[in-house]
This record gives sequence, structure tokens and C-alpha cells, in this order.
Amino acid sequence: MIPVLILVIYILSIILIKSADHMVLGIRHLSKSTGKTFILSALLLALATSFPELFVGVISAAKGQASLSLGNILGANIANLSLVTGIAVIVVGKVNVRGTFLKRDVSIALIAGILPLLLVFDGEITRLEGIVLLGFYGAYASSFFRRRFLEIAKEIEERTFIHKFFRKITHIDGSKAREWSRLLLAVAGLLISASLIVRVTTQLAQIAHIPIFLIGLILLSLGTTLPELGFSLRSLEDKEPTMFFGNLLGSTIANSTLIVGLAAVISPIKIGLIQEYRVAAIAFIVIFLTFWVFIKSNLKLERWEAGVLLILYLIFVVAEFI
Repeated sequence: MIPVLILVIYILSIILIKSADHMVLGIRHLSKSTGKTFILSALLLALATSFPELFVGVISAAKGQASLSLGNILGANIANLSLVTGIAVIVVGKVNVRGTFLKRDVSIALIAGILPLLLVFDGEITRLEGIVLLGFYGAYASSFFRRRFLEIAKEIEERTFIHKFFRKITHIDGSKAREWSRLLLAVAGLLISASLIVRVTTQLAQIAHIPIFLIGLILLSLGTTLPELGFSLRSLEDKEPTMFFGNLLGSTIANSTLIVGLAAVISPIKIGLIQEYRVAAIAFIVIFLTFWVFIKSNLKLERWEAGVLLILYLIFVVAEFI
């Protein structure tokens, strides 16, 4: 029974991810007629890979299982910086670090990642603390778009990865009615698959006698981080390391503030067993700092360093089940 439920979770995760893809495609195509294509494109690029975590977070909070969202977010952040980074760099090879984003964006990502860990240290993230997290993301997002507007516009004009990525999306055949249908079906797919994921994980937690937080931390996070893995491989193959690092750091910020904040506002997040939470919190900090040291030391990420990150992820998984 347990293996079947785990398989169902991953099948539903694939449906969730595909629905998120079609949602992005539908909104992008429809936005061409609004005159705000660039803003929507930039916003979608910042949030697109976090849509699975976002919908799981909202649905789980609405069903009174907000700790599932916290586990999923914390697990996704750990997986992004170790598993996803490790696999992408090992497959593609050495990644050079370029741009001035490192000092600013890495610092913001570290603060954003640690903030919910501190707030839940007493066993709960309240609605007021959820609003604080949403305010943090709002401040980051507004600053990001003010500072990066001209830079991203120039990148699009010069046909870099952003332009190529959205150029493929722009050339979609079909009427506006068809795109509305695509969008509505995608949203329905996201809501239904996220709802079923919450139901199945709750059932799995009861049958296996495992805290639902732990299921979100390990099992579910592996499914919801697939978009980050696909984006990372694609951006590195296209020789766009800035997009690779930007997506990883942006996902960490959005996950830790926007999604956890929304979940807490809907339903306060309570952690039953602090022991599993502490292990995950320590793992996130250790992996993040290791990632930071690697990319800062020689301004590049080598295959052996990616291997170290993968080993740290495996140690984290084993430590959670000891």
C-alpha cells in the first residue's frame, strides 16, 4: 500500500508540473494583447518554477495541513541548492559565475531562507508572522523589478536566454478562446492535483506513522523541484549561468517568504516534532553556506563541488530517518 501511495504522489506531481507549464503558456499568450507583456513575462519567470509549491502550499493550508507546505518548502530549498545544483553541474560541467548579483541576491536568499526557520522555532508560524513574510517578499519583488527592469529589457533585446525562452512561447497557434481554455484547464489541473497530493500524503502519513512534515520534506519536495531541475539544465546548456543561479536563488526567496507566508495567513503552521525540523534547518544552513563558499571562492562551480553538494543531500536524507 505504501509504495502505491508514493507512486501516486509522484504521478500527481508530474500532473501538477505539466499544469503549471500550461498555465504559464496560456497567460503569456493572452498577455500579448494587454500591452504589459514584459512585466508579466518577468514576473512569470520569477515564479513559474515555484507554482507547484505555491498551489500545494495554498491547498494544504486550506485543508489544515500547513506543516506539509513548510516541509515541502524547506525540502525544496535544500534540494535546489544541493540535488538540483549537483545534478545540473555534473551533467553540463563547470559553471562560471558572472554578474554582480552574488553579494546582494545570495544574502537576500540566505535571510529569506532562515527567516521562516526562526519564526517556527517556537513550534508555530502565526498569521501575523505570515504577513511579515509576505511583506518581505513584496519588498524584494518591488526592488527587483525597479532595479532589473532595464537590465532584463536589454537582455531580451539582445536575444539572450529570456528572449529565446519566451519567443518559443510567443509563437503559439490558436485563438484567444483556445488560450483561455488552456488557462482554465491548467488552473483546474493545478487545484485538483494539489488537492489530491494533500489527501494522499495525509493518508500516507497515517498509514506509515510518519509526520506529514517529513513526507513534504523528503518525498514531495523531490517531485515539486523537477521544474527547477529542468530549468537549470536548460539554462546551463544555453550558456546562461546567470539565469541558472538567479532561478535557484529566486526560488529560495519565493518559497521561503511568499509561499510560507500565504500558507501561514490561511492557516497558522504548527510543527509537532521539532527534532525533524531542527535537522532540516541545520541541513539548509550548512548546504547554503557550502554552496555560497563554492561559488564565491573561484567564481565557478566545479564538478567535484557539485559532488560534495550531492553527498550533503544524501547525508541530510539519511539523518532525517535515523
